Amino acid sequence: MSWEIVIGLETHTQLSTQSKIFSGASTAFGAEPNVQASAVDIALPGVLPVANRAAVERAIRFGLAVGATIHRRSVFARKNYFYPDLPKGYQISQFEIPVVQGGTITIATKDGEKTVRLTRAHLEEDAGKSLHEGAGELGQGMSGIDLNRAGTPLLEIVSEPDMCSSEEAVAYARALHSLVRWIGICDGNMQEGSFRCDANVSVRRPGAPLGTRREIKNLNSFRFLQQAIDYEAQWQIETLEDGGRIQQATVLFDADTGRTRAMRSKEDAHDYRYFPDPDLLPLEVSESWIERVKSEMTELPAAKRERYQGDYGLSAYDAAQLTQSRETAAFFEDMVQRLGADAAKQCANWVTVELAGALNRDGLDIAQTPVSSALLAALVSRVRDNTLSGKMAKDVFDALWKGEGGSEGAVDAIIASRGMKQISDTGELEGIVESVIVANPKSVEEFRAGKEKALNALVGQAMKATKGKGNPAVLNEIFRKKLGA
Repeated sequence: MSWEIVIGLETHTQLSTQSKIFSGASTAFGAEPNVQASAVDIALPGVLPVANRAAVERAIRFGLAVGATIHRRSVFARKNYFYPDLPKGYQISQFEIPVVQGGTITIATKDGEKTVRLTRAHLEEDAGKSLHEGAGELGQGMSGIDLNRAGTPLLEIVSEPDMCSSEEAVAYARALHSLVRWIGICDGNMQEGSFRCDANVSVRRPGAPLGTRREIKNLNSFRFLQQAIDYEAQWQIETLEDGGRIQQATVLFDADTGRTRAMRSKEDAHDYRYFPDPDLLPLEVSESWIERVKSEMTELPAAKRERYQGDYGLSAYDAAQLTQSRETAAFFEDMVQRLGADAAKQCANWVTVELAGALNRDGLDIAQTPVSSALLAALVSRVRDNTLSGKMAKDVFDALWKGEGGSEGAVDAIIASRGMKQISDTGELEGIVESVIVANPKSVEEFRAGKEKALNALVGQAMKATKGKGNPAVLNEIFRKKLGA
């Protein structure tokens, strides 16, 4: 009998503010330990927190992007627990009334599009960081606490348990990661802890009630997220099939062993003794504030995908690839602006195939590409005016990628220096075609007998005679004319 896997994700998104959520201390990454922990962040006697307006605005922006309800009045609460990197003994968060309620994220799965519901997104402060032996100057048996992160603004985004495989969970996490970067509320740097996922995983028999979940904490890469869920789900299934019981727990994923291990029994909300923070007034969000944020928002990925398909005739797949990041969309749109809407399909092909392939191969982001949108547009224009064949254009792209030239004139300079100009002159190619026909009577006979592949062989011989410079489309046309097809 089969098992169903049930997954929900809680994602801690560090908001892209310059100061912390309740103090003016810096959020810059990489500072010396404990130099960015203000008196407010560690709740020294007599201090009072003040909510960061920019953090609230980013939460509003997210709520608008996912079609959620933005509560006009929400409350900050104290979440009480003891841990060495939480000097206050509590974390300021939101519990009963979060700033954002509901919303959806659409993901692509092997069975088509799927909508994942969001439960809520609430503002909270981050804790500090525990460092153990081997970190920095810490020696054997030593641990240290860095409170620089204490008070860093987070938007915790909680999904419903709508995902049923690690692939779907990764697709959701990638879509969410892309969205928060797109709307400019988070830099998405997973190595620095700006985007961290907790995965709640349970298993059940089809149609049965939800099983007991275990929460895998602090997954900071999509690969680890998938590995952790796969291992945890299989462990739960094997435990139940062996007659065991699943105990609700918080677990950690060990990337070295590929296994999860229990850290502590899982707390419920009542364990944290939530109560409204007496130092913070309820958060009031006016209608005019929401409208202003809405008016300043950029076009969202879904709207852009729809526009690309409607205005440029792109496929859903191409539109999705081009809207994976704002930088990719801007790159594509700059090319189209230079070449015209009728070149959109060719621009999309070069961005999603050649450029994306080179970036993936070298582990680069599109912001780091050595081939600018202007250079790639210049290259595509030479394909469009038949100066270059597709194969020649790829050779020029490789030269550009390796740094040959940096201006828009680099494309023409490479073509000239390498003698790569495609031959499209009918008069020049007709003589070559006639020679190929005379030299390949068998292929001619096969083509006249209805074998289309024989024509490819003839065109190939002509391309060889022109050292790859002949225009294949023109050669194809001349052969058909000469052979009476």
